[in-house]
Order: sequence, then structure tokens, then C-alpha cells
Amino acid sequence: MSERTKNLPRRSCHATPGSNEKMLGKAPGLGADMVFLDLEDSVSPLEKEAAREKIVKAINEQDWGDTVLCVRVNAWDTEWTYRDVTYIVENASERLDEIMLPKVQSAAEVVALDLLLTQIEKTMGHSRRVGIEAQIETARGLINVEEICAASDRLETIIFGPADFAASTEMPVLTGGVQIPEYPGDHFHYVFSKILMAGRANGLQVIDGPFLKIRELDALRDYAMRTRILGFDGKWSLHPDQVTVINEVFTPTQEQFDKAFDILEAYEKATTEGERRGAVMFGDEMIDEASRKMATKFVTRGERAGMTRSAS
Repeated sequence: MSERTKNLPRRSCHATPGSNEKMLGKAPGLGADMVFLDLEDSVSPLEKEAAREKIVKAINEQDWGDTVLCVRVNAWDTEWTYRDVTYIVENASERLDEIMLPKVQSAAEVVALDLLLTQIEKTMGHSRRVGIEAQIETARGLINVEEICAASDRLETIIFGPADFAASTEMPVLTGGVQIPEYPGDHFHYVFSKILMAGRANGLQVIDGPFLKIRELDALRDYAMRTRILGFDGKWSLHPDQVTVINEVFTPTQEQFDKAFDILEAYEKATTEGERRGAVMFGDEMIDEASRKMATKFVTRGERAGMTRSAS
């Protein structure tokens, strides 16, 4: 994985069609933590070659700041993949952080991309390694997700693709990635949990896919909170208005951030001073080593998002 990006936030991951120069030009200023320039579903077959050139120009000529910068190539079962990878990685500057591989169905597909990237980097004399993001979008991909997440040390994130997954499993829906009122629960809960466990077991960030009803921001907030509560790191955005909502959902509140610091201080004091107890009362709750671990995750997530502790 890339040393620069492995610990950067990916609360909002913004999709930008690689064939649209206007959208490419606006992408760095949207406030998204991560931007991926797309060569796959948002680009028509006749525009894919031209889109490669536009993406390389955008990477090389625009100021991306600290944004995690990624290019989504086409899946291995198409005729475009190897040229997508070789053209982008050979011609883009080393500001390119990652390649996203869609519709991953087996660990072998990640290994193949890793090997191709290694050869390109050696040939071009690159000093930085390009990371990999992998999308789970099919039933077979979900079955193999544990092996996929362990396939390469270049992997940085695992991503759920709801629309293609719904098609793969033949769900009777026409809009992916939104709540289904007719189902008494969350129809993707098992999928979310399985992907999360596989990602966390391998030290990856875990990202939810897009919410397709781009004008329904309240519904976006509600649905994004589902994966945030489970422990996901972020979610895709398709429209600039979605970025702010997603950033808010996947950032701890100031109250939560400050409380996490207070728990860490109380636990440190309890375990190192006086009777050196492993469990102690904190207000009306008991805290112990498990509490320390939970609080540490809140602090880490908040600091990754640029938060600071409130003054006492």
C-alpha cells in the first residue's frame, strides 16, 4: 500500500467520470477525502481511450492537495483493463495514489493487478508504490471476500458496490444502494457485515458504495448512518451536495471525540496510580481495557479527520 495514503481519511469518496473534463476540473475543490477518476461504468465504450488521456492530464496538471487520488479501471473480464492500467500508471505522475479494481471475484484478480503494477513501477523507475482498492459487487466476490482482502499488501480499501450486487443476486429492485420499504430490515445487513469483518481482519479501510437518489440528502444521511454504526470508514458520493453530508456522518461529534479523550485519561490514571485497577467507574458506567480500545478508535478517527480536543 502507499505509505502516504494508508492512514488518510476516506469518509467521502467522490466518483468523477473520466470522460467529463468539466467534472474533472471541479473534483479537487469538492472537499472529498478521496476522489476516484472513473474509466468504468460512467464512461461509454467509445470514450474509454480518450478518457485515459483526460485522466492523466487531470492528475498531472491539477492541484489535488492531500486528497487520496485514485483511478478506477475496467474489470478483468473486459478488453480494456491492462491498457487502462499501463497507460495510466506509465503516464501519470507519482501523485496517483491508487488503482481501483471493480467487480473483483477472486484473490487471483488482485494478485494479477499487483504483479502488473510491480512490473510497471520497475520499468518506469517509480519510487512510490501504487495502492489497490477492490470492489465487491457480485455473489462470488462476496463468497471470496476473505481471500480477496488478504491477497496483496497493496490493498488499502475494500468497497461494496450495491447496484451490481443487487443485479448479481437478482434482487427485485431497480435502484441500488437505498433502503427498500417492503423489506422488514436492512436487505444488505449481512453483506455489510461480511465485508466489514474481512476488511478489518486484514487492516483495510471499508467503504460503502453510492446512494443513487442524489437529491434526497436526508435519506442519504439516514442510510449512511447504518454503515457508520457498523464501523465503516466512509461512503461514495456521486454529487457535490452529498460530500458534506457524508463527511459529517463519518466524523465523530465533538462531544464523542472529547469523551473518548476523557475515557483514555481516566483509564490511564486508574491503571497506573493508587491501586492500579483494571476497571474503574467513569460517571455512571464502568470502563476497562475494552473501553480503552473503543475510545482509541474514536480518537484515531477524529484526528484523521482533523479534529482537536476542546479546551478544558
